[in-house]
This record gives sequence, C-alpha cells and structure tokens, in this order.
Amino acid sequence: MSHIVIEATRGNAVESLHLVSAAVVDAGGQAVTSHGDIETPVYPRSAIKVMQALPLVESGAADRYGFGARELSLACASHSGEAPHVALAADILGRAGLGEANLECGCHWPFDQKVAIALAQGGGTPNQLHNNCSGKHAGFLCTAVHLGEETQGYVGAAHPVQRRARQAIADLTDTEVGEETPSGIDGCSIPTYAASLRAFALGFGRLTGGTGISQARAAAGRRLMDACMAEPFFMAGTQRACVALMEAAPGRVFAKTGAEGVFCGAVPELGFGFALKAHDGGTRAAESAVAQLISDIWRPQDAALSERYAELARHTLRNWEGTAVGEIRPRRA
Repeated sequence: MSHIVIEATRGNAVESLHLVSAAVVDAGGQAVTSHGDIETPVYPRSAIKVMQALPLVESGAADRYGFGARELSLACASHSGEAPHVALAADILGRAGLGEANLECGCHWPFDQKVAIALAQGGGTPNQLHNNCSGKHAGFLCTAVHLGEETQGYVGAAHPVQRRARQAIADLTDTEVGEETPSGIDGCSIPTYAASLRAFALGFGRLTGGTGISQARAAAGRRLMDACMAEPFFMAGTQRACVALMEAAPGRVFAKTGAEGVFCGAVPELGFGFALKAHDGGTRAAESAVAQLISDIWRPQDAALSERYAELARHTLRNWEGTAVGEIRPRRA
C-alpha cells in the first residue's frame, strides 16, 4: 500500500510533502493495514519507552517504591521539563536513596520554548531532571537499586539494566538483537536498536493482546500503558500531541512519540499495535499521520471517534503574528 502523504499548505497551494510509512498489527502478528515500507529497520527512539520500562514493573521495583500511575507514566515519558515533571523525577529517585547526580542522561533546556523561557526568567538553569528522559532513567536506576546492582554506568549496553531492556524489546518484536543489528546511542545516552515498523507494531499488539508473551509481561505492559493513558500529562506535557491523542478517547488509545518522526502505540480493546515513521524525520508529519492512522483504525468500529481523530490530523499553520497561513493535513484520497 502507498505511503501516507502529509501536505503542508500555504494559501491555496501545497508547499511541502512528507511521506510516512505505517504498520498496524494484531497480537497474533497479522497485518491489519500497512502503508509504505514497513520492513526496513528504523530506530524507534523514545516511542518504545514502555518496552524499556517493563523490567521496572516485572522486577518488583515499582511496587517496592510505591509507584502509581503518575510515576509509571513518567517512567515512559518524553516530558516537557515542566515543574511537575522535574519534581516527580526527583521524588522517584529519592525513594531509592538517589538524586539528580546519579542520572547519566545529560542536561538540556526544556524542549518546550515557553517552559524554557519561564525557567530562565525565574533565574533558573536546567539540570538532568529537566532532560525529557529523566523519568525513564529514574526508573532504570530504581530497578538497579532494587536488584542490588551498581548504578554507575547504567546507560552502557553491557549493564544489566540495558541488557534487560534489550531482551524485552527482542522478545516482543521477534527481532534478533545482536552484533549484526543496526544500533547506536540515543540522545539520552542509552543504546537504541533498529527493527522494522512491522516488528514494533507487533510488540505493542502483543502487549495489549497478551498473545505470544507471558501473562506477567502482558500485565506489566498493560499496567504501564494504562498509567500513561490515565496520566498523559506526565508522559508528555502541556499541549503535546501524545496528550491530545490519548485524551480524545480516554483509556482507549495509547500513543507515544519518538524523535525523528516516529510514533508507536496501541488500541487495547481491539488488540492492535501500530508504528509509523515520517521518512524525513518531521514531527509535524508524524503527528498528523498518527491521528489519521488512528482515525482509520476506528472507522469500522466508531464513526464519531474516527472523525474526532481525523480532526486532530489537521493543524493550522500560523506565522509569527498569529495569522493563519496554511495547514498540515493528510492528502485527500
């Protein structure tokens, strides 16, 4: 099937085009629908943080430290560095007797411009808790402490924390993760491994459908996704696409963004997992395409919900004066 095509318009003309590949797979591995190239390996980046967080739940660390929905949502987050995100990441670390200095994710200003400006205006400077991945890293560290492991160097591929995450990804996606696997270092310094969009969609289909994996793993995956759907702000932030996608159908859609135009997610009640990538790495294209993909998934089941997501697939483009100058939208069939 052809790519999803996302148009950027200016006035009454199409100014730019983005090509997006996407896969929707059920828990048994059957393709529900596909667009473009779903077999060439891609880096999932932050879109699979739920898979990386599975050992936090499976090991018993989440229960030991009393983590509820907010904490588990932050453990799967690419957050905006807002004050509640920073405070909760610090609290998670504190429950394991750790602090900001134990993080190895690096420091950056909050990606959200308004949040970064507010921090600077208040005389603040960012630390590692502002890193959009600090919640995930806090979860890694809590798991290591719970299991009696050395925390220093937890981002390295040979550390038990990363070995567990790598094995969870391999098991869920039916992908051999070894020396021949395309791999690299993610923005937050942990390893990232490439696989096909079909494989990542399968992984989320398995987590939501419980087929082909243990009951314990399925329960852990659902617990994490349920936490994100219950507390989407802590997985993302104010006016973020992930929040809008999950709040449009509370408890019925899980969606997680990743860098370079990737989205993964699941529709639990249908047992479907999905994964997509905008080939030019454009976030604006990925956000439009994932809303359209979810709309298409729901169309045979719930026309009103399908239309709600179709509306989310269209974004008005405004210039610096706030004037509407065009839009981002899926190309009409």
